[in-house]
Amino acid sequence: MPSIDFADSRSTPAARRDFAWPTDPASAPGTISSGICRGTLGELIQGPYISDGAAHISLISLPVKKYSCMHFTHGERAGADNALATKTKCQQAIGHYLALHRKQLPPGTWNHDSELLEGKGMASSTADIVATIRCLDAIFGIESPGESISATLRAIERSDSVFLDTYALYLSGRQQVVQCFGSAPTFHACYIDEGNRIDTEKTGARLLALYQERLTPYTANLDNAVDAFLRGDLAAIAACATVSAVLGQDAIPKRNLGVLLKNQARYGADGIFVAHTGSLAGYLYIHKPGPTQMGALSSFFRGLGYQSRFVQTGF
Repeated sequence: MPSIDFADSRSTPAARRDFAWPTDPASAPGTISSGICRGTLGELIQGPYISDGAAHISLISLPVKKYSCMHFTHGERAGADNALATKTKCQQAIGHYLALHRKQLPPGTWNHDSELLEGKGMASSTADIVATIRCLDAIFGIESPGESISATLRAIERSDSVFLDTYALYLSGRQQVVQCFGSAPTFHACYIDEGNRIDTEKTGARLLALYQERLTPYTANLDNAVDAFLRGDLAAIAACATVSAVLGQDAIPKRNLGVLLKNQARYGADGIFVAHTGSLAGYLYIHKPGPTQMGALSSFFRGLGYQSRFVQTGF
């Protein structure tokens, strides 16, 4: 699969094309500039992508309509509760952005809010960084292109493609789009959080070592997933997600994957997904479960000791 440029892969909705960015960066005291970025429910696919003779961690994220928000109140003096005090990666992103654009941050205070749980595989760290970049865009009247965002992420962490408005096969270490997909499948997810917290940065070497051991099944599943996206075959995509979840057990095992597999047909799920470097796991449905089915699923997961959550995925 050939790589493609970010300039060719960005999705630019009509609403965003028509949006007029403010031209005066010197906002009045009290004015609030904000940036927002969606998160994920883990990945549909994670596995090796071979490029230049080496394996790279690739993924197709499962986007969810849950968000990280960063706000900047102009003119306010930063206090001890400044949101950036514990957001080291966001501080790095601000430094990178200001150096890139040769700007100086005006006086003001940062505030942060997020619906994304940390260390669970919801791309909370990446979403925070992207929300920070978009807040800076609002401050200075700039619209950062995809290649600029990816360059900032590359300097900070291994991440995913939450800043794109389309599904994509993405190399998380290189911060590179391999292929974007025209199809935008919507799934309905019923999921649980198994409770443990994962440090994504510490999993990279382990993943790459495991990829080498099972390169053939990983590669076959990735090829099948790309083909399924190109055909817009939701059932096949869900099936590939299940295979990816099973393969991922060698890396960061999910305690409940076995019982999920055993009961998939019973609860009529089209597939199983996991946060490969997180603690989320659950069922995928092409059609939204009805109240009776949702109740049965809630009882099932409650019997396992978890509270289930229901959410629609996609864009």
